Amino acid sequence: MFRKILIANRGEIACRVIDTCQRLGVATVAVYSDADRDARHVAVADQAVHIGGPAPKDSYLKGDTIIAAARAVGAEAIHPGYGFLSENPDFVEAVEAAGLVFIGPSARAIRAMGLKDAAKALMEKAGVPVVPGYHGADQSDELLADQAARIGYPVLIKAVAGGGGKGMRLVESPADFAAKLHSARGEAATAFGNSDVLVEKYVEKPRHIEMQIFGDGNRAVHLFERDCSLQRRHQKVIEEAPAPGMTADMRAAMGRAAVRAAEAIGYSGAGTVEFIVDASDGLRPDRFWFMEMNTRLQVEHPVTEAITGVDLVEWQLRVASGESLPAHQKDLSINGHAFEARLYAEDVPAGFLPATGRLTHLAFPPFARSETGVRPGDAISPWYDPMIAKIIVHAPTRAAALGRLAAALAATEVAGSVTNLDFLSSLARHPGFAAGDVDTGLIARDLDQLVAPLPVPAAIPALAVLAAAGFDRVAGPDRGFALWKPLRQTVQFETFVAEVECLGHDQFCVAVGNQQTVVERRCGDWWIAAEKLKARLVRIGDDISVFAGRAYHFRLIDPLARHSIGPASGLATSPMPGLVKALFVTPGQEVEVGERLAVLEAMKMEHTLTAARAGRVAEVFVDAGAQVEAGTALIRLEDEA
Repeated sequence: MFRKILIANRGEIACRVIDTCQRLGVATVAVYSDADRDARHVAVADQAVHIGGPAPKDSYLKGDTIIAAARAVGAEAIHPGYGFLSENPDFVEAVEAAGLVFIGPSARAIRAMGLKDAAKALMEKAGVPVVPGYHGADQSDELLADQAARIGYPVLIKAVAGGGGKGMRLVESPADFAAKLHSARGEAATAFGNSDVLVEKYVEKPRHIEMQIFGDGNRAVHLFERDCSLQRRHQKVIEEAPAPGMTADMRAAMGRAAVRAAEAIGYSGAGTVEFIVDASDGLRPDRFWFMEMNTRLQVEHPVTEAITGVDLVEWQLRVASGESLPAHQKDLSINGHAFEARLYAEDVPAGFLPATGRLTHLAFPPFARSETGVRPGDAISPWYDPMIAKIIVHAPTRAAALGRLAAALAATEVAGSVTNLDFLSSLARHPGFAAGDVDTGLIARDLDQLVAPLPVPAAIPALAVLAAAGFDRVAGPDRGFALWKPLRQTVQFETFVAEVECLGHDQFCVAVGNQQTVVERRCGDWWIAAEKLKARLVRIGDDISVFAGRAYHFRLIDPLARHSIGPASGLATSPMPGLVKALFVTPGQEVEVGERLAVLEAMKMEHTLTAARAGRVAEVFVDAGAQVEAGTALIRLEDEA
């Protein structure tokens, strides 16, 4: 076993690797950018080395700097985590050339699976079923369109070097092919530096089921499947293991195919073989096809660990240090069911836009496994993926595990940034998902229902008022009285004004508009009439959060303050921090409603800004290539007559 390793990553995966290393007595070295100087992974590692500026290209993608740091501190090996350099074969070779061990597969294996077209050809040769499609070197528009017609619409255009849904477009008719091809190529070139694409058949009721594999370079085993079908725009949202509805025959067939794929390339370490499954007639052994192989640890690996009892990071360390596989296939079995939900800082009502903010409050339930790279007081950086945490639960049955997931999400508390927590809770309660009737289109079909705002119970604003007035704190029997008479206070929030009066020791009357609510505090709990509310009140400055099954946030305002700033109907502003990738208008140009104005790139995604109304462009405030903050004015239209 290694004595010291360097982790060439950040955030929750760096912290996850450190957890296992601490248990095994392996010293850890973190690397950090300017933006991560005070990050959690830096705090929990044994050592930390600064490697550059906040942009990934200036820090976490600087392989030579990371290798130099590892040698300087006496590390024996480098763990890449996932993302960044984890699937870069040139980095693997450079690590080994420096006399260090790369904790992962060989450069040859990564190259074999790095391009989707070449990987599919290799898998066909190894006897692994692949989706009908075109994976050739000829990238002419005409040939790709002809191949799409041969395959039959609908088809998927996918970046050959892609991942995470970037460079991927669904095309449902020949008329849309050229535009979708141009868009996919542009996004692929930006994300991966490679604009080549492949075209394959689109499965009508697809499920995304992947097999966790592990090899030591000679033999491989699988650790069963994960179902990652609950996706939005090809981004995984909730993952589970095992897959609902999986049969023994299909599991065996998929497992054999995944192991063949791994052994065909002499795979060493943790990897995932992803399959697309046609679930229109249930799960059948003749209805799954190879999509791609991820030559690294996956974000969703904790659900596999939960059902198998295996620490995959420990296996990575043992195999990389020269040990053979810790288990044979017959030694592995499934115990219960597990779910993982990805908690993100994102503005769901605004179209799931990535968000920033400082986490003024953050708490996770003790009965769930939470993996996070942030702490209360940390800022969500615009430079990296906006994931706050992964929340993982395990129970004997799928129904019990799903109930535990719903409870864990309800007990998770976040303040200081908008999140997708309510969206995740809605998914956990979705009847189709509960029944196991899931495919990759579920979220898109039911999106309006899943993001619909929930009503706010009358008790919630009343509790916020008590926190604002300071009545949530324990006090003596004279609290709320002045000159032996009840003291009535007025509290003004951004959205309403309320009055609160102390009726007696720990009994209050709160008036919000015409609604009066009597609230009591008994033994630390809040009571309204005969109902006890499980609620926690948190105040940070002028921000008040009520956590009661979900989060409710309120902001106090100074009644003497006056603000005259209002929205300008002709002003296009940046909805998030990001890079202005392209501008499509110039001063004096006439635009129509919905016409493209600019493309903003933020947190690995492209976002198109369109004109809210027709008009003439008066000013363009930025240039293409500019880095902007949220709320920055980009383009102004002339005032309407």
